[in-house]
Amino acid sequence: YAASFLHGQLSQDVLLLPEGQARHAAYCSVKGRMLADFLMFKAGPDQILLLLDAEVLPATLKRLSMFVMRAKAKLSDASAPWAVVGGVGASALTAFGGAADQAAHSVQPGAHGGWVVRLPDVLGAVRSLWVGPREASEGLLGTLPALPAQVWPWLDVMSGVARIQLPTVDQFVPQMINFEVIGGVNFKKGCYPGQEVVARSQFRGTLKRRAFIAHAPADVVAGAEVFAASDLEQPCGTVVQVAPAPGGGVDAIVSLQIAAAQEALQVGSTGGVPLTLAPLPYPLLDDI
Repeated sequence: YAASFLHGQLSQDVLLLPEGQARHAAYCSVKGRMLADFLMFKAGPDQILLLLDAEVLPATLKRLSMFVMRAKAKLSDASAPWAVVGGVGASALTAFGGAADQAAHSVQPGAHGGWVVRLPDVLGAVRSLWVGPREASEGLLGTLPALPAQVWPWLDVMSGVARIQLPTVDQFVPQMINFEVIGGVNFKKGCYPGQEVVARSQFRGTLKRRAFIAHAPADVVAGAEVFAASDLEQPCGTVVQVAPAPGGGVDAIVSLQIAAAQEALQVGSTGGVPLTLAPLPYPLLDDI
């Protein structure tokens, strides 16, 4: 029942979500703009865990609950009974109960009654998540050295996998942040809110924005407008996600007009902070 309900609401084929695999999914408005993004997997025959940004959880839960109606499914905020722990390095993966050869986006039973979600490597760094009972997470954390606070959000940015946060809710069609490239959109499944807009962007050549990784020498914030130096009147993009860079300044995911990627860019029009684009860690799909 849980899979059937979510299948009609999300951009992913939830009915065919196999056990042992995590998938990205978008929750969109009727205009095809993303209200939230999830990393989801089956925690049981009829229980699916959805991982999303804590700030957008309350509004997302409220909106999804409006559509449960007669579906024999229940939605709940699992933040209290469950914990999510991120790990970097092979030793963290082992401590979580994962295997060294565990494939990216695979899920397997882990230590202390939890699950281990293997994330794609970033810049050669092994990344994984442990998802399990909160009371067990303290013991698990006690076996690992603490990760510097800025490392995880920076690797998140450098992965090129954007997350929807409060400043960017209802701003992007999935393709504007490369969400279909990372497997977050299934174009063969049935209807869901915004499906027509998302499909039209893909199949009718109307896609004009993509996500890029960029560096700025000074702080910028998610939701800020990006301008081409040649046109400071009309923004050509938006900052999606930001994290402090190890060498100073910040690295960011930005959603840009594809044509503007060849120009000199800055965040803000007057006295703007310059942006330098960097390579994505994955190839972009050819537009259909």
